Amino acid sequence: MDKKVLDYTLVPSGLFIMMAYHAWLLHRIVKHPDKTVVGVTAINRRFWVRAMMEDVSKNGVLAVQTLRNNIMASTLLASTAITLSSLIAVLMTSGYGNQSSLFIIGDRSKFSFSVKFFAILVCFLVAFLLNVQSIRYYSHASILINVPYRKISQHQRQHQAMADYVAKTVNRGSYFWSLGLRGFYFSFPLFLWIFGPIPMFLSCFALVFMLYFLDVSFESGWAVEASDDDDDDDDDDDDEERKDEELGSAMMISIGGLND
Repeated sequence: MDKKVLDYTLVPSGLFIMMAYHAWLLHRIVKHPDKTVVGVTAINRRFWVRAMMEDVSKNGVLAVQTLRNNIMASTLLASTAITLSSLIAVLMTSGYGNQSSLFIIGDRSKFSFSVKFFAILVCFLVAFLLNVQSIRYYSHASILINVPYRKISQHQRQHQAMADYVAKTVNRGSYFWSLGLRGFYFSFPLFLWIFGPIPMFLSCFALVFMLYFLDVSFESGWAVEASDDDDDDDDDDDDEERKDEELGSAMMISIGGLND
């Protein structure tokens, strides 16, 4: 009975730590996107899409190659997830589980092993579905990013609206890819749960500690390059100030788009 109490206390505690951290991370991304890696990369992807669509004839191949690399990364994760799901399903149907193993601390019943394997199976299946959605959005973006929008649009507002739509599509593909990767992260504590609730609980702490340094951006603010020549003309200074104002306004639009 004491061993079952460990499962009933440590496992929910470990899962609560993981969920609480990701709830905090989501709040951080929405409220302060420039202080998270997800937010900073999302803003820069918007700038990248706008730069690629400025001149499709020059940047079209680069844009498609970049999106194809992202599709290949999502395909690799999706294939790995469905393969591991099949392996877990085989282990479940084969009745795997040695109740007399000395390396397992906690509940050793067949029902508990079924719950553990089922949790891992669901984790990999969710990761597979998320990566498939990532491939879907990247495939749409690979076509939309090559649309010569300056030729079919007559107003600057329409130019910006089309570029923002393509940027949202690319960002959604990246969000699904990141969530699919989180599915693999979540599977590690669930896998250690097979050996008992104590390794699972400790792995949740270690995983949250590692993810914090991967998710938080310690670079505050945006660097602005200064001119090396102090004797520039007044016209050049005005151009630089105008470019900085345009960059600042574009950044505010991008940050606001993260809340959509």
